[in-house]
Amino acid sequence: MKLRYKRSVLGVLWSLLNPLAYLFVFTFLFRRVIPLDIPNYPLFAFTGVLAWSWFSSSLSGATISVTTSREFIHRPGFPLAILPSVSILSNLVHYLIALTLLLIVLVFNGQRLSETVLSLPLIIVLQFFWTLGLAYFLSTLNVWFRDTAQLLSLALTLGMFLTPIYYRAQSVPEAFQPLYRTNPMLHLVEAYRAAIIHGQWPDFGPLIVLAGATLFLLWLGHRVFAHASDRFPEEL
Repeated sequence: MKLRYKRSVLGVLWSLLNPLAYLFVFTFLFRRVIPLDIPNYPLFAFTGVLAWSWFSSSLSGATISVTTSREFIHRPGFPLAILPSVSILSNLVHYLIALTLLLIVLVFNGQRLSETVLSLPLIIVLQFFWTLGLAYFLSTLNVWFRDTAQLLSLALTLGMFLTPIYYRAQSVPEAFQPLYRTNPMLHLVEAYRAAIIHGQWPDFGPLIVLAGATLFLLWLGHRVFAHASDRFPEEL
């Protein structure tokens, strides 16, 4: 964090500029140009933007974490498994700052925070480990196939529009709902909105399924990463 914002005037506030820019553009687009008739739309969109920004920024950084850390790869005894988590943790700091500001804005707007915000730590932990499980696979793949980062950038751009960040999930035609709801980020974004904006407990059914998938992904991803890590020095 210190290296990233060294000699920066705005410092950590830069982490808010990107989601705020997206929020401004899409709020104008979907409130003025193509109205979606979603109550409290700026907060609705901003909650989704923050969750997606943490996910996409973390995964992008984690994917190149091995190939950009040659000095650590060649250092005997260094625990390589922590490299993919560094990007996720540093972006988590940004996310928590922005999330705190969002909650403050809600209070100043006269909205009472419900006890459902107590579910936020569970949702955040679930998103953290889901992202880490993916990061182990992608960072390993990127060592041998350097186009992984570029392909991921494309996938994240598409994924942003396939996740209900700027629109309701219910707006998707019923015929596509079964496939659409296989997107893990859909359930995380909806859980954040339920807890923060609607004052409701998240739908724990999909989250429990996602937690089981996350544990398996994390276990398998770590095994793949650990098995391949012995060959990292010769590849880099």
